[in-house]
Amino acid sequence: MGFVKEFRDFAVKGNVMDMAVGVIIGGAFGKIVGSMVNDIMMPVLGQLTSGIDFKDKFVQLAQRETPVASLAQAKEKGIAVLSYGTFINEIITFSIVAFAVFLLVKGMNKLKKQAEAAPAAPAGPSSQELLLMEIRDELRKR
Repeated sequence: MGFVKEFRDFAVKGNVMDMAVGVIIGGAFGKIVGSMVNDIMMPVLGQLTSGIDFKDKFVQLAQRETPVASLAQAKEKGIAVLSYGTFINEIITFSIVAFAVFLLVKGMNKLKKQAEAAPAAPAGPSSQELLLMEIRDELRKR
């Protein structure tokens, strides 16, 4: 019974819930970054490189078959291809996600340093101040 209780305590604690929220938000963030790369950055990069569309770049591996004009045709016919354009897209996507995570961690570290550097509020008068206050109060009584 101890194992079940230990697992329940682990699952109910904030760590598992935080991780679940992180995975869900990460999935949504991945879709946003994927759209940014495929729909915004790659068309611009294609224009800068004289209209090259990277997502359709491939090398046909099986030369004995008739050459195909597009990646979609190759996949439709089941021809083995090396889709290096898709790989380029994924590298750019990874770079954007890595940079965003870097900025997030950097910001969190900066906030943590600011919180550590902030002077702690005095808990109360020091023992020396207390002694002086007692002396003052005694003098007032006289």
